[in-house]
Amino acid sequence: MDCGLFVEFPYRDGLTEQEAFAESFALVDAAEACGVDSVWLSEYHFAQISVLSSPLMVASAIAARTKRIRIGLAVVLLPLGHPIRLAEDIATLDHISQGRVECGIGRGTFPDTHDGFQSPYHESRERFEEYLAVILKAWTTERFSFAGKYYQCHDLYVRPKPLQQPHPPIRVGLTSAETFPIIGRMGYPIIINPSRAFALTDLGPYIQKYRDAWHDAGHPGQPQVGLRVPLYVADTEAQAYSEPRDSAMAAVTGLGGRVARSASRRGTTGNWEHEAETIQHMSYDDWLRDKVVFGTPDTVVPRLQHLRDVLGLTQLLYEVNLGRQLPYDLQVRNLRMIATHVLPHLR
Repeated sequence: MDCGLFVEFPYRDGLTEQEAFAESFALVDAAEACGVDSVWLSEYHFAQISVLSSPLMVASAIAARTKRIRIGLAVVLLPLGHPIRLAEDIATLDHISQGRVECGIGRGTFPDTHDGFQSPYHESRERFEEYLAVILKAWTTERFSFAGKYYQCHDLYVRPKPLQQPHPPIRVGLTSAETFPIIGRMGYPIIINPSRAFALTDLGPYIQKYRDAWHDAGHPGQPQVGLRVPLYVADTEAQAYSEPRDSAMAAVTGLGGRVARSASRRGTTGNWEHEAETIQHMSYDDWLRDKVVFGTPDTVVPRLQHLRDVLGLTQLLYEVNLGRQLPYDLQVRNLRMIATHVLPHLR
């Protein structure tokens, strides 16, 4: 199982933006030194919690300062960009990194992100599928034309092509139940973020719908399933419980409020009002049970092995700073504990 570090380049009280960048770059350097397989970058806009609004530029900087670690995008928000520019930039990054790019893509969970780019949220799924088709043509054909609802072109010659052939591995980020069979039919590996809508132990039936749709569509091979999950590993259960508590509850509070504010927006699927109410009423112990894996190596390893085996996971993306409030020394200690005492039992 591939195990990668998910990084949000958090911006917390007491840091300057310069310090926020420096801290997260140092965390990536530590991950490379620890032998972590891959590092994955989120994409945030109009948020006080992160400085990571330009993950492709940050990925390029990571490519220049590392030698081995693969560089994942989790995820590029396709509806907010121009498909040709994205195709060019990701292909360029693939060359700069010497073929270390993993291309995670998504449509963006929250409507307010789309507002700032004047991209209607209710169009996001159609734009996602159309822009992906354009990007793939730009990567795999010498010249191409395209006549879509949102993008049209004639006889374009796009350079560079990616170094990895036919293109960097593509994975699709999922946050809603409705998306599992859609991406299964499309035939792409998935990365699940369960924080808004799912308990970790409830994911099995949804993953099965993804697998069924994959096979029904006639795609070859076996579907690949990645899971994003916050991890916190310490020497004692008391440390693992108390040290990340305030930061984790900041994440719960922020997520619950944002889901509630988005519930009435056109284009959302599922019952966001119910999801917001569920999140807002969850205690820290509820979150520990349903959403995260915190503990000592002796408790964390068997729980992750169980999730891997029951859900058929092929990839784990782990966060070491849920809520983005942990001081840097605890982030690095957590990273090293995971690399030393957890990951060897999952690969």
